[in-house]
Amino acid sequence: MSKLKIGVIISSTREARFGEIPAKWVLEKANARPEIDAEIVDLRDFDLPFFNEVASNAWAPSQNANAVKWQEKISEFDGYIFVVAEYNRAITGALKNAIDQAYTNWNKKAFGAVGYGSVGGARAVENLRTIGVELQMVSTRSAVHIAGADFMAVHPGFGGTKTLDDIEAAIGNSTADMLDQLIWWGHATRAAREAEAVRAAAE
Repeated sequence: MSKLKIGVIISSTREARFGEIPAKWVLEKANARPEIDAEIVDLRDFDLPFFNEVASNAWAPSQNANAVKWQEKISEFDGYIFVVAEYNRAITGALKNAIDQAYTNWNKKAFGAVGYGSVGGARAVENLRTIGVELQMVSTRSAVHIAGADFMAVHPGFGGTKTLDDIEAAIGNSTADMLDQLIWWGHATRAAREAEAVRAAAE
């Protein structure tokens, strides 16, 4: 069985963002699994405009070249790990806009999340899960939450000097659970998509 291709999506585009640190950490954890081939997908690399198409690409092809480039990248993956910053109890505007630039490309795929902030990005992760339902996606039950004193200890902007390896006792089990579930759902949804494609080709 071929490896699951997983995109680790950094949700913040701010110059002062923290997201690269957990993204690189979870990338290493994901790629340690023999079932996964993961890579970082950075929203900064796509220069997406605010959504300005006539409709979702579920109904009409997108016209903006950067949006199409983004859709093609998203289509490469069997599933995703979103590295989630929490802004005012929700995901970032940059991530919401990126999600809205595609629809069919997300469908029938699995995702997990790594949230960070004062409550570990928990409200943003729940917001993301709600969006995922509309996109016909499957969320893992477990997510990784880098919260409270642990968040302060690893965030350079707050004077933190520790690494995520230093707080693995707090987040290691949830990371393992999230990856276990992502592998299971990733294989299940990929098999279902492949079977659906075979049926469609036979019609």
